[in-house]
Amino acid sequence: MSGFKGIELLHDGVWAMSGAEMARAANKAAPKSFALIGVAGYVARRHLSAIKDVGGHLVAALDVSDSVGQIDASFPSARFFTEFERFGDYINSKRQAGQPVDYIGICSPNYLHKAHASFALRAGADAICEKPLVLDPSDIDDLAALERSTGQRVNTILQLRLHPAIIDLKRLVEADTTGRIFDAELTYVTARGHWYYESWKGQVTKSGGIATNIGVHFFDMLSFVFGCPTQNIVHHRAIDCAAGYLEFERARVPWFLSINGRDRVQGDGGFAKRQLNIEGLGLYDFSKGFEDLHTVSYAEVAAGRGFPLSSARPSIETVARLRSADMEPKRGKRHPQLDAVLSQTGRYRDGFPV
Repeated sequence: MSGFKGIELLHDGVWAMSGAEMARAANKAAPKSFALIGVAGYVARRHLSAIKDVGGHLVAALDVSDSVGQIDASFPSARFFTEFERFGDYINSKRQAGQPVDYIGICSPNYLHKAHASFALRAGADAICEKPLVLDPSDIDDLAALERSTGQRVNTILQLRLHPAIIDLKRLVEADTTGRIFDAELTYVTARGHWYYESWKGQVTKSGGIATNIGVHFFDMLSFVFGCPTQNIVHHRAIDCAAGYLEFERARVPWFLSINGRDRVQGDGGFAKRQLNIEGLGLYDFSKGFEDLHTVSYAEVAAGRGFPLSSARPSIETVARLRSADMEPKRGKRHPQLDAVLSQTGRYRDGFPV
């Protein structure tokens, strides 16, 4: 599996485990039982596959939708609930019976992540939470306090850190000891239908908006490779598109995110464009290579090497500012695709794309 290149990098010292963490890893090397909150959606399929791939057993699942037939392919005996109260009661009864769930995966809408991660910790399980971990940086502090009081841990899915292309890029940047600041350009364009705007994903209070819901992984990747963010400028913010300029310790990056099919450049081809173009290092394409990364993430969690709360903080702080900062379209370098968006008359009607 190509994605397992990421394991080598972690062992090479991107971060080191303490003795306590190593003991924890030894105790949890063999995954036991899992529960999953939010099992009807697209990303839940990757979590289900990952649980199976690491030899885990799905004990229970929760979703407000009952269209969850995808469970049957791997875990037909899993208990399923459409009400959180009954799901929580079942998880707690397992714990009281001496059969606590080891891990609770969280694939629920973004605004519920903190509440569901908190439930997992209080239920005696470690959490494995999809991106974004939370919407507000202060929520990270609350979860950290709960970790200390329960002895459990929150692991966040940051799979781009395990992408082979990102592993190679990080090594290249670290090998450059000249102190050079890299000029890069991040472009993400993938078409979504009008259903997106009617769903929770189209509501800023629930998803955080496009820069949070879609961009958070890429912003985390940039800080992972190029160091801490040092400047964050917003050029454009709409329901279907966002753009801005970020500076990191080792990079200057104008970025552009869109779910509007209008923004696919003629000749791009394909359904999605996920690219980071770095002057002097070339083009990095992330349109492929995601398939195995949830399995790699789960394997790392099971071995005690999951990404902790502190890993998520830089990207969560970045997207929180993107939601609240004033737009300054004339400050900092602009992404070349933004001008085309701003020049389109009739792009929106009543705030929604047409």
